[in-house]
Amino acid sequence: MSKRSIGVIGAGVMGTGVGQDLAQNGFEPIIVDATQDVLDKARRSIRQAIRAQTLMKGDGTSEPAGDVLGRITFTTDYQALSATNFVIENATEDATVKRDIYAELDRICPEACIFIANTSCIPITRLGGFTNRPQQVIGVHFMNPVPLKKTVEMIPGVHTTPETVEKTKALMADLGKACVVVGDSPGFVSNRVLMLTVNEAIFLIQESVAEPKDVDEVFRACMGHSMGPLETADLIGLDTILNSLLVLYDYLGDPKFRPCALLTKMVDAGQLGRKSGQGFYSYA
Repeated sequence: MSKRSIGVIGAGVMGTGVGQDLAQNGFEPIIVDATQDVLDKARRSIRQAIRAQTLMKGDGTSEPAGDVLGRITFTTDYQALSATNFVIENATEDATVKRDIYAELDRICPEACIFIANTSCIPITRLGGFTNRPQQVIGVHFMNPVPLKKTVEMIPGVHTTPETVEKTKALMADLGKACVVVGDSPGFVSNRVLMLTVNEAIFLIQESVAEPKDVDEVFRACMGHSMGPLETADLIGLDTILNSLLVLYDYLGDPKFRPCALLTKMVDAGQLGRKSGQGFYSYA
């Protein structure tokens, strides 16, 4: 197997973005998910995203979608990762699910393989404890959409070695991404702040203080943000927002992380944002 082969666990929004970004930078990602339907959807999403990039650039320099997809393997078989140097895990924000995944990776992947956790809030030290190689487990919090975001949040766990940090930085450099290294704490920097902001914005909707478009307009027009908190929530996925808040609440025990009831209701109703077609906004 090529040294450019990198495992990607999960074909959801983040895993699909990571896989696309790797392939567009010359790597050969192996995207693993539980069902073929999800993998087929990921393939279609990558093709559409590349076509959109091509239209935006409009200068004929973009690599054809077929060539990019030709470097990606889509599979339900973890055994395909048996010779990878890195695996990037993007599974749902559930420690029980992740524990099973890491046990499988530990069994299949080479001893030198580094596990990169693209997790929203779960501490990296805990994820490292699910393996027999905690020194080779590191957090890299990619931002969405992955191919367009040029900086990542990097989180070493208690046992993560300097060698793992340097190798992971080198991989990120190959992807054209700068790294901001932060300490291992639930939510790290970005989501510990962002989840509170989104949750409070949802309380404003629940209390009829403002409409979603007006909340977002305040952040965009008055504060210079590229997106408002509710637009951001729809992009991330309201189920991910809810799970992240529950993780923060569980780990930190602070009631300020209590999810807004409206958020829970929308998730129960399947109104998850862009990926379901309906969240705080409607999507064709």
